[in-house]
Parts: sequence; C-alpha cells; structure tokens
Amino acid sequence: MITPPHTNRAPKTPASGLTPAPAPVSAPAPAPALATEAVHAGREDLAELGLHAPPLDLSTTYPSRDSRAEAARLDDFATTGARLEGPPVYARLDNPTTARFETALARLEGTESAVAFASGMAALTAVLLARAAEGLRHVVAVRPLYGCSDHLLTAGLLGTEVTWVDPAGIADAIRPDTGLVMVESPANPTLAEVDLRAVAHACGTVPLLADNTFATPVLQRPAELGARIVLHSATKYLGGHGDVLGGVVACDEEFARRLRQVRFATGGVLHPLAGYLLLRGLATLPVRVRAASATAARLAERLAADPRVARVHYPRIGGAMVAFEVYGDPHEVIAGVRLITPAVSLGSVDTLIQHPASISHRIVAEGDRRAHGVGDRLLRMSVGLEDEEDLWRDLDVALAAAETAAASGERAGIFG
Repeated sequence: MITPPHTNRAPKTPASGLTPAPAPVSAPAPAPALATEAVHAGREDLAELGLHAPPLDLSTTYPSRDSRAEAARLDDFATTGARLEGPPVYARLDNPTTARFETALARLEGTESAVAFASGMAALTAVLLARAAEGLRHVVAVRPLYGCSDHLLTAGLLGTEVTWVDPAGIADAIRPDTGLVMVESPANPTLAEVDLRAVAHACGTVPLLADNTFATPVLQRPAELGARIVLHSATKYLGGHGDVLGGVVACDEEFARRLRQVRFATGGVLHPLAGYLLLRGLATLPVRVRAASATAARLAERLAADPRVARVHYPRIGGAMVAFEVYGDPHEVIAGVRLITPAVSLGSVDTLIQHPASISHRIVAEGDRRAHGVGDRLLRMSVGLEDEEDLWRDLDVALAAAETAAASGERAGIFG
C-alpha cells in the first residue's frame, strides 16, 4: 500500500457547497439461525465442488509420494495435535467426512472445535485420559449421570478418582489435582436440572464438562453458560434415527488438539459412514427436537393427571424425554406397550421406553441409584415423532395392565 503525500488542504466539496456524506459502513451480517446452521454448516463448499449431498470418503489410507513431507506433517501433529493441513494420511488421524460433522457440531454448540469418537463413552474416556495425562486425575461429579458414565468414574478404570457432590458442594470438593467437574443437565434418567452458569462459576479454573445429550444445542448451549467441554452421545438425538453409534466433544481448539492426540493413540475413531449419517442427522435436528418436545410436554401433562402415575419428571427446559413413576408394576408397562418400542437408548424418531433400574442404570450400585431418584418404579420414555393420541392409547393400555398386575400381586402378597 502506498501512503499519499501529506497535505494540509481541505477536501474538495461538491458544487453545492455541502460536505459529502461519509461512505456507508456495512453492518456485519447477523449470525445464521440455528435451523440454518443445522442445514448448511459443514457443507459450505459443496456448490463449488459441484455437489449437493456431502461426499462419503471410506478410505482407510491415502497415497503420497512425498514421504519427507508426510514425516514433517506427522511430527507437527505429534507436537501440536492440530488437524493436518492438506490431504489426509490415515483414517485414524482424520477423515474428510467426519471432519464435516465435527465442523457442523462445533457451529451448533458455539465452540471453536469438536472432536468425534466411536461412541459417547469413547468420547468421555478421551476427555478423562487427556486430563489424566496432565496429572489431573480427580473428578468432581454430580449425580445422576448416565449409568455407564457413573460406572466409568466410580470404578476407576482409567486411574481416575471421583468425588460425588450436590451442586452446592462443587467448590469445596475441588482439589489441586482436580481435572474436571462433570454434570448432566437434564440428567439421565430423572431429568434433574442444574444451573450451568452457577456451576461453571463454582468450578473456578477447573473445566466444567456438561453432558448435553438430552437437551441438544436446540434447547441449550452449555458453552454460552460457562461450560468449557460439551459432551454428546451422538447416537441419540444428533443421529436421530437409531442407526448410528457415535460420540463427540465440543470445546476450544486447545483442548481439541489434546483429544485428537488421544484419539489417534487409542483408536476410538468415528467410522466415516457414521460421520456421514450424523451430519445428515444434524440437518433435521431442530425440527425433530422441537416436534418431539411438543408431544412430550403434552404427554407429561396427561401422565401427571393420571391416577395410575405417582410422579412425573419433566424438565423446565423442555425436551423430548419424560420420566415417570407408576403405582403399578413398571415391568408390566414395558411388557404392555405395542406401538412404543421397549428398548434402551433415546432420541430416535420412534418412541422408546425403558426401566432404568434394570437396564441403563443397572451398573450403578443400588443404594446410589435410589439415593439419586432412580427408584424401582421409575420409567424413562424418549418421545418420538408419532401422533400424540396414538402414543397415549398405547400408554393407557400398558398402564392398565400394570395396575391390574400390581393389584394381583398385592392380593398374592408380592407387593407390600
């Protein structure tokens, strides 16, 4: 750029004698809405590539005749964990299809980066290993969590130690070797909620990991509330169709680099086909979550008014999950549904129901389950996209069967 010579002469004015108006300054374009991001994030280059649907790259390895350059790139990854520039090298390092999903999910969660894994538990494992590698093996956690997350922390399988607290006790539980505070809100399976902003404040400099599987970025973006790590079992709402297994961590780029190194070393990579399906699932995520949530809210109201139901749990934030406790035999509700699918997992287009004490939280010690609201009569229902009246008719028949079985059991002395 050439700087013009200095001059004291005033700028010329037009013949009218009026000082020309300053050139208009363009305001920055507003950020796209979530629904728009869900459709377009990770796909911005497709038109330039002459494509409409994202490509699926199934390669496990990629050819290169410049081995010196490859060595330099691998050295850089080993040092920094940054995503490789240029063509891929090996699928355990990176994959173009999976990278599109990571880009899109980071945009939806409002974080710098995201790193995808083979499952939600693989994602949590990578987080714990990344912190443990820095000598930070202590975790402060709030129950309830997903049963396998609870077990992973409690069993110390990765050499970690956990202190379980109520949200009010987080600050006092933090130690010099605390690497993480973990919460799930709404929680699995009771749908209990915590104030993420208050919890993040209590964490101080310790990163808060928020499991956002139930809420999804449609209902809640934990990073905006102070969480530094956002965990998803992508198997659930992000995929949305019950046909893909995956996990993902949304975070800043610095921590993402550590996670990529752990993923490369441990091999917990997301398969490219899963990455393709997850990216496709994100496109309809806002529509699916909002539709299912509306039905879930109405079903929660109907269950709360039903005399066969002792208690209903439904989060203030909303969502497609409903938990409820029955007076009758919960196992008969599971056996009695016909339209609703009696199965573990959640977030699919069809409605699922399961008994947490028997399945998703069976691995948690009975006393710990019950102390945090996972009682023997609690059922967890993931509401899908079916018609509300059809779902209610199915629940009504199943609840009637449970009530009849409970009455028979009481007469036989089974229930006291």
